[in-house]
Amino acid sequence: MPLSKPARRSAQHTRTVTCTGYLRDDQLWDIEARMTDIKTHDVDNAERGGYVAGGEAFHDISIRVTLDKGLYIHQVEAVIDGSPFRMCSQITSAFKKLEGSRIGPGWQKQARALLGGVAGCTHLNDLLPVVATTAIQAIWPSSGKAGDGGVLKEGAKFMLNSCHVWGQSSDMVKTYLPEHYIDK
Repeated sequence: MPLSKPARRSAQHTRTVTCTGYLRDDQLWDIEARMTDIKTHDVDNAERGGYVAGGEAFHDISIRVTLDKGLYIHQVEAVIDGSPFRMCSQITSAFKKLEGSRIGPGWQKQARALLGGVAGCTHLNDLLPVVATTAIQAIWPSSGKAGDGGVLKEGAKFMLNSCHVWGQSSDMVKTYLPEHYIDK
């Protein structure tokens, strides 16, 4: 069901986030996320030739996280191709601090501790949860055996209590993962 009809309005800004998981020939995975912010109108900006034209990317920010099927991060590369300030791109190498960490319960908190505030970039940090969920969606279904519940059992490691469907008291868990079910 779509959203209800909105009030009359005019578009001012579009943020687009794309994230794709790639299985590499060496059996590692690349998760690439990109965020663009585009205004419909010109925005004054001294560091971008006086202004950023409407339709031109105000932000164009990407990150690639290379990991194994156990979700251990081997390599991180971040770039800022478009931003309001020239100094924005100076922080991209800080995201290498994620190398050696493992996406799973508590990872987002760990990433915030390493890269929050002035230690990181708000927009690259915004991409990290997208990278994490895309990694799980890309890697997890390939990690179990079809027909034996292996995919769900593997997913339980990461997903249990992450939303109402995966709650330990949910009908889904009761039906498919009874070993994790807790009666309310």
